[in-house]
Amino acid sequence: MPTVLVKADTLDEANRRFAQAPLRQPIFLNSVPKSGSHLLRNIMRMFVPVEQQYGRDFIQWANLQQHRSAFDPARPMLSWGHLFLADASAIETASARRILLYRDPYDWVLARARFFVSEQFASNMDHLKSGALTADELLTMMIFGLPGKAPSLRDIYEMNAAAWLGARVHAVKFEDMVRHIAALDSPEADQFFASLFDACGIERPSDWKERVRLGADRKQSGTARENLTGVTFEFPDALGPRHRALVDYHVPGLRALLGYA
Repeated sequence: MPTVLVKADTLDEANRRFAQAPLRQPIFLNSVPKSGSHLLRNIMRMFVPVEQQYGRDFIQWANLQQHRSAFDPARPMLSWGHLFLADASAIETASARRILLYRDPYDWVLARARFFVSEQFASNMDHLKSGALTADELLTMMIFGLPGKAPSLRDIYEMNAAAWLGARVHAVKFEDMVRHIAALDSPEADQFFASLFDACGIERPSDWKERVRLGADRKQSGTARENLTGVTFEFPDALGPRHRALVDYHVPGLRALLGYA
């Protein structure tokens, strides 16, 4: 599996500044990779005792059997990962409250490309950082995948997002989360986080806004866009018309299913 190299954060220390109620049921924060996984994880870590945070690894299909204890209802834990839907994943996580996080596939292509060519990502695809490819070529590969090395956009979104929508999950859009973090005093943000905490089985404390702000501090996320290092490609801020058309060709109907069109 690829290696993600990030600095340790200080959120465990911040967590202990607040009174924490013990979890009564496991929570699993599932997400499409590069969809704000660290942001959601860091926010939720501010509402769960450190001792009940399963921080050993991001749980995925390849290591699921090693981390089954994360979903033990007798010892409720908050865990996180990128787990696609299959019989084993549905069964193992059945006792947990499942949160599903994803982002607009158009923006995901850019986020994935930036991460793949950063110093924070080490894998058998480091040759992509050589400078031999153009940014357009790299974006195209993020959509269609690399045979034997990296799955396509369809493969990831089909099993990590779309399939879970046919299961028991509380779906969260990355864009909604970011928008409401920026306006925590708004009625819309209040409703968004009330729904999220209810889905997690967490009683929202009166100081929830302060906790969200601390968890959402981008300096605490080693994979936030501005914290990636070594990126030499010039990527656009938004996916251009050509690559949007390629996404629509590759996964017709996906954005509509996810609520983006």
